[in-house]
Amino acid sequence: NRLIFREYSFYLSFYDYFCFITYCTIMMRLCLLLLCFLTIVPVKGQKKIYRTEVFDPLIQTLQVRVENAPLYPPIISLQSDDRIIVSFDQFVDDPQYLSYSVIHCNADWTRSGLSELEYLDGFNNRPVEYSEMSLSTYRNYIHYKIVLPNESMRFKVSGNYVVIVYPEDEPDKVLLHACFSISSDQVSVPCRILTKTDIDYNKAHQQIEFNVQYPHYDIRSPQTELKIYVSQNNRRDNEVLITHPLYVKSRELVYAHNKDLIFEAGNEYRRFEMVTTKYKGMRVAELRYYDPYFNVTLFPDFPRAGKNYLYDQTQNGRFTIRESDAVDSDLEADYFIVHFSLDYDKPLSDGNIYLEGEFTHDLFNDRSQMIYNPDTRRYEKTLFLKQGAYNYQYLYLPFGQMKATPSLIEGNYVDTKNEYLIKVYHRVQGERYDRLIGIGRCIL
Repeated sequence: NRLIFREYSFYLSFYDYFCFITYCTIMMRLCLLLLCFLTIVPVKGQKKIYRTEVFDPLIQTLQVRVENAPLYPPIISLQSDDRIIVSFDQFVDDPQYLSYSVIHCNADWTRSGLSELEYLDGFNNRPVEYSEMSLSTYRNYIHYKIVLPNESMRFKVSGNYVVIVYPEDEPDKVLLHACFSISSDQVSVPCRILTKTDIDYNKAHQQIEFNVQYPHYDIRSPQTELKIYVSQNNRRDNEVLITHPLYVKSRELVYAHNKDLIFEAGNEYRRFEMVTTKYKGMRVAELRYYDPYFNVTLFPDFPRAGKNYLYDQTQNGRFTIRESDAVDSDLEADYFIVHFSLDYDKPLSDGNIYLEGEFTHDLFNDRSQMIYNPDTRRYEKTLFLKQGAYNYQYLYLPFGQMKATPSLIEGNYVDTKNEYLIKVYHRVQGERYDRLIGIGRCIL
């Protein structure tokens, strides 16, 4: 009996062991399957937020402009004849067959619930019809341009829009996103910039106050129907959402004494020009040809925090393409290798420094991040840029944060000439999209 029991125990232990191994194998496979599923399928409720950006390294110099108003934010009126111009270059020797489509977005730049038939009059998925080859440049490129609205595509409703560009018949291979807005101008938005703020007086901040006037428009519940976004110099990182007015008057909403409307004043944008190969432009220390391109080395920059404020007329972060001897700078301006540097004693351990301006699309990524060089004791960056005049500043972004600050490098000076944009969106209960019913724009 003991022998039988021992043999039985041996087989029982072996069976238990076999079952345990089988169970572990099955569970591992299930975990791997679940991990793959979570990687492929986005989390429920998570929506893509669109912004102007480039996804292909061969695409350069993306600009979104109002036709004949290059220094105005990319916003046009639904009732006007104004047009949006989306332009960009592609580093290829021959024109490519590219297409574009347009989608409608909510106030937060997530895709709205409207179908194409509801926001477009015409056909989506159109070919990019304008393309021209560069003329007498060291870097060959094709210049493309999209004009909206056009004969094949017109807009039915106001709101935010995104142009998506991709190779013909490859809509999943996205090359770029270009964002712009269309306003119905049904309300007016007068605004003011105050230097005496609710947290300091004439020191380091600026505060925005504005009214929404709607004498011929119906807003029943401002607290639930309106979303108002306020941005400084077209930056998204410090953009704020305002939903509640301070008080309501007859056909007018007053937004004042709101701490969310207090912004760091920052400093005037730095700038440089490289408009010719005949001489060095503004802030250019060296201009030299190293086969196959011209190299532009800018004078080293220094932190301006704690120094005296100096006024300089800038374009609030924008850039302009220009070649001094060109008939058409879009086609005749060349590409230079540009070297930026910022003197700094030691690398920062709790965050990064970024180049901010329209030419980096105000994004904090590898393209805009400055890299510390211990040999020169400077933060450095090299970019391939088209000839023209550029604005930029250095922003510090602490690790784990979404909002950058100019205080560490540029400083905050209350007299800085900043541009503030106020966009008023309206969604009545039951509607599936946010109407852009008015904008306000003020510059100190």
